[in-house]
Amino acid sequence: MLRALRLAWKAIAYCVVICVVALACVQAWFYAHVLWWNKHNPSATSFMQARLDTLRQKDHGARLKHQWLPYEAIPAHLKRAVVASEDAKFVGHEGFDWEAIQKAMQKNEEQGRVVAGASTITQQLSKNLFLSGSRSWVRKAQEAAITWMMEPVMTKRRILELYLNVAEWGDGVFGAEAAARHHFGIPARALTAQQAAWLAAILPSPLLYTRGQSTSYLGERVSVIQGRMPQARIP
Repeated sequence: MLRALRLAWKAIAYCVVICVVALACVQAWFYAHVLWWNKHNPSATSFMQARLDTLRQKDHGARLKHQWLPYEAIPAHLKRAVVASEDAKFVGHEGFDWEAIQKAMQKNEEQGRVVAGASTITQQLSKNLFLSGSRSWVRKAQEAAITWMMEPVMTKRRILELYLNVAEWGDGVFGAEAAARHHFGIPARALTAQQAAWLAAILPSPLLYTRGQSTSYLGERVSVIQGRMPQARIP
């Protein structure tokens, strides 16, 4: 009996060690990619590949709309609009907006369901680059781990550059340049402040809106974003 117990404990210990080593290897893989993408532009992301797979279920020849823009080529008012809309404290925090997280938790608790989120731009970038859109605690934990890796490695400028180039702005439309051309038929550099605010307004649910068209909700949201843009701090 005693021998059997010892063997059982040994088996458990080996399993724990294997799990820890496997987890460490996975995190090392993520960290290596964070280091790589700090200097190199990704040609595709996890979100892009997932969207392409979905599109190709209907059309085998489907392609994504995506064109990389360096940071300096992205208009400042689009940067300000996205920061004002998605993460007002982007320049000052270290990857997490703890005050916003607390407020979101209180609001969700009051409503009895998830009605508010508090993901920063860095967290959203972590998800877009590596993960899926699933709402699981495992995915959120991994998102937090990648966010923690990114902030010390990448500058805020690089994080925002990556985000504005890989964010989804329509079905198969990724990045600021493709978004401007898809919704307004112009290059990103020609976007007006109002158009930039409109693009920022649809970021939470880009698949719900058709090209450049507005709704009463969007109109109000665009006005709010435009009002916040002058105070938005960008790197």
